[in-house]
Amino acid sequence: MIRAYKFLMRPTAGQQSALTEILRDHCSLYNGALQERRDAYRHASRTSIKYGQQSAQLKDIRAFDPERQGRWSFSSQQATLRRLDKAFQAFFRRVKSGEAPGYPRFRGVNWFDTVDFPKDGDGCRWDSTPHDPVTRVRLQGVGHVKVNQHRPVVGKVKTVSVKRERRRWYVVLTAEQAKPEPLPATGSVVGIDMGIANFLADSGGEFVPNPRHGRGAAAKLEAAQQALSRFPRARRDKRTGNHQRAVQKVADLHRKVRRQRLDHAHKTALDLVREHDFIAHEDLKIRNMVKAPAAKPDPDQPGGFLPNGAAAKAGLNHSISDAGWGVFLTILHAKAESAGREVIAVDPRNTSRTCPECGHVDKENRPAQEKFHCGLCGHSAHADTVGALNVLRAGLVRRDAAPA
Repeated sequence: MIRAYKFLMRPTAGQQSALTEILRDHCSLYNGALQERRDAYRHASRTSIKYGQQSAQLKDIRAFDPERQGRWSFSSQQATLRRLDKAFQAFFRRVKSGEAPGYPRFRGVNWFDTVDFPKDGDGCRWDSTPHDPVTRVRLQGVGHVKVNQHRPVVGKVKTVSVKRERRRWYVVLTAEQAKPEPLPATGSVVGIDMGIANFLADSGGEFVPNPRHGRGAAAKLEAAQQALSRFPRARRDKRTGNHQRAVQKVADLHRKVRRQRLDHAHKTALDLVREHDFIAHEDLKIRNMVKAPAAKPDPDQPGGFLPNGAAAKAGLNHSISDAGWGVFLTILHAKAESAGREVIAVDPRNTSRTCPECGHVDKENRPAQEKFHCGLCGHSAHADTVGALNVLRAGLVRRDAAPA
């Protein structure tokens, strides 16, 4: 199995300047390759240029511009071209499926923040000084950079990436590991129902409160963004010290909220994996759930629109995004795989409208957000607990029906 590690780097002033330059030059390579593809399609009878053709030009590009392109790792430049190729593959896939295409865009220097090294030892070397008590990563054109390694790396390092997050620099490793020993069996199974009022409810009647980290930081974030907006456009172009500090404050607040969500997701997922052998959850289409409602043209007033509940939907979308269901489910599946647990996603339709006692399905069974009352047998319970019970039963049916 493959596991990722992310460590904070401690570059010197000179190394930080070199890291900034490697991002700038790879961004220039990415944008140049994108421009070539656009021009070929528009002016050369809709000719499509592939990765192999652009990769073959790298040798000439490095020889033509040795100061900016020739000093960096050849394989890292190939990885940048592969990233562009993946963006085009995703674009064509969305076109064929009828989704919003989203044509690949040019990247600004401040928006290009990652350089990948596809193989440890080719342009980079993790733990380049093993006899030094300080861990270092060697990067071609940068040197040996100190790394704050807060936990050991298990397995063989396969790829190395350098990532910038505002003023911080990180190294991201992927390591190939042997399948770990599973946790001891507990004999417990559980279904979980995710929501807004509570982060999740399980089939045993337990609840995990929703911490609402984004809402808690909303006042500070609003003040910081208002302070940033006071800088006129002319002054923002000059990148004054006060403007940079205002940008940094907004970024730090967003970073804190993101880390709080991750911490909560990791702890909640770890508790579930330690306590249960089998976990069933709703197969939520979160991207569809946070879409804005379509506009409703007014037939009686040309150019006018009818109310479509966009304001209320926007508030719900913010709450869903603040809960971080997608991040939590990703972490849950990863931890379950490492622990030898089984996780199954089930269809969420009618899970909170189906009576767990008699099986009666009716939207009137849920008269309120938290209340469930069956109109046929009279069974009453918390609606989220009922949803979790139905999710668990559907998950067990799927597990038993799956071929061995």
